[in-house]
Amino acid sequence: MAAILLSVSLLAGLLLVPLGLPGLWVMLGATFVYWLAVPGGAVGGATMLVVGALVAAAEVLEFTIAGRYAKRYGGSSRASWGAVAGGLVGAVVGVPVPIIGPLLGAFAGAFAGALVGELTVTREVRGAPLRVAGGALLGRVVAAGVKTGFAALILVWVASALLVQRLNGAG
Repeated sequence: MAAILLSVSLLAGLLLVPLGLPGLWVMLGATFVYWLAVPGGAVGGATMLVVGALVAAAEVLEFTIAGRYAKRYGGSSRASWGAVAGGLVGAVVGVPVPIIGPLLGAFAGAFAGALVGELTVTREVRGAPLRVAGGALLGRVVAAGVKTGFAALILVWVASALLVQRLNGAG
């Protein structure tokens, strides 16, 4: 029964990630609870370390990719930092739209942050600053895809551990 609950929690977490919701943290928490509740079960210390490292890497990448894209599209360091900060603030504050508000907020925040950052370097509102902000927005979209990929990897990793335990007859 515990393995089924863990599997459902992992799948729910995977579905939350593309919506900009804290699905990776749901996955990490569910795996941690299973680890505590089922001593000697499929989830061991190594699995917890791998899942924790994947969650940390995904979170760092999520907020740095937008900044990298802003730079790739010709932005300044201020635009890059603005995209990172704007994306973070936008995700936390969100947009008053049910379910997908944090995702929309992160997209809008990355765009606005990069635009404001670039406008502190140049006063030109057309052209380059808008291109840089568009790059930051594209970066946030890519980051959402990367984070979803990490969630899928976590699901496969933990599900594989459950399957191996099941095949070995221990569960």
